[in-house]
This record gives sequence, C-alpha cells and structure tokens, in this order.
Amino acid sequence: MEAIFILIGISLLVALAFLAGFIWAVRSRQYDDDFTPSVRMLFEDESKAKKGNTSKEKE
Repeated sequence: MEAIFILIGISLLVALAFLAGFIWAVRSRQYDDDFTPSVRMLFEDESKAKKGNTSKEKE
C-alpha cells in the first residue's frame, strides 16, 4: 500500500514538472511563429491553384 502512495506522489511531481515546463514555454513565446506569416504570400495556395486550373481547362 505504501508503494502506491509513493508512486502517486512521484507521478504528481512529474506532472507538475511538465506543467511548469509548458507554462514556461508559453510565457517565453516558444510557440509563436514569426516566420510563416511573412512568407505565406510567396507560396501559392494549392486549393486556389486547382480551382484555377480546372476553370482554364473547361474553357
């Protein structure tokens, strides 16, 4: 029975460590994507390209 209490305590400590790491990552802006919006206009949208090709082929 004591082993269960020890394992529960260890699992709570590990879970809290992961939660603290996640909060730190969010606050330090690790998940912000500054690169993609600036180059998005350089890449052609595939769905628009397919629609454009089909309309040209029908004419």
